[in-house]
Amino acid sequence: MTGIPASAAGGSSGARGAASTPGASGATGRSGAKPAKGPAGASVAESVSRPDGPDAPGGSSPADGQEGARPARGGKLTAAAVNQASVWNVANLLTMLRLLLVPGFVALMLTDGGYDPAWRSLAWAAFAIAMITDLFDGHLARTYNLVTDFGKIADPIADKAIMGAALICLSALGDLPWWVTAVILGRELGITLLRFLVIRYGVIPASRGGKLKTLTQGVAVGMYVLALTGWLATLRFWVMAVAIVLTVVTGLDYVRQAIVLRRRGIAERRAAAEEAKR
Repeated sequence: MTGIPASAAGGSSGARGAASTPGASGATGRSGAKPAKGPAGASVAESVSRPDGPDAPGGSSPADGQEGARPARGGKLTAAAVNQASVWNVANLLTMLRLLLVPGFVALMLTDGGYDPAWRSLAWAAFAIAMITDLFDGHLARTYNLVTDFGKIADPIADKAIMGAALICLSALGDLPWWVTAVILGRELGITLLRFLVIRYGVIPASRGGKLKTLTQGVAVGMYVLALTGWLATLRFWVMAVAIVLTVVTGLDYVRQAIVLRRRGIAERRAAAEEAKR
């Protein structure tokens, strides 16, 4: 006869029963009240009775982890497939065409001893197509975001291959002195190597002089491929002379840019290292 109300006693006994009886939380919940009926009430009660469920801090199931990992793997495969498909774009196809034209040009150039005007005209057509595609493939790649690793490697190779094949054939046939071929090819290969050597410090951009050099070389070599006589033969000599001058001048300018770029890159690295030490 302590005077304790029956409701309080019943409440404490209910709490003790809930704590001592396994699974009682599913029936009474943490407060001892009955859970709400229906799907919503069942889900609430289940989440309360399962502290290790997906809603608990740090709680996750193996199935959930596997389901979360599958889209990531699928995404990587999809991205790889897209990158692989992007190699076959119009810019790269033009570059491949230029590479395929090289052996065809050589065959046409050397047919019947290399002095048949008809075969030389066909060789000039192949050379002209190769040079025209060179003007468009890079522009298309940059304009329509079609730049790929294949294009970066294959485009300069195709450029040097068609020009080198034409110069060597002309020198072998006696139409062009070997020293002209050596100057042009030496400059082209040297500048390409120089670009790779300084690429860690930056990229040497193509200059207007370099573009003019490429155009002049193409016109001069194309005129030598054709079996020209008279004043046209004299004109091609002077066009080639201009091409040689532009080749040497622009080559020296690229060397200067490479030296400046390397010095600037070294200075920036030293400044960054000193800043890191502070």
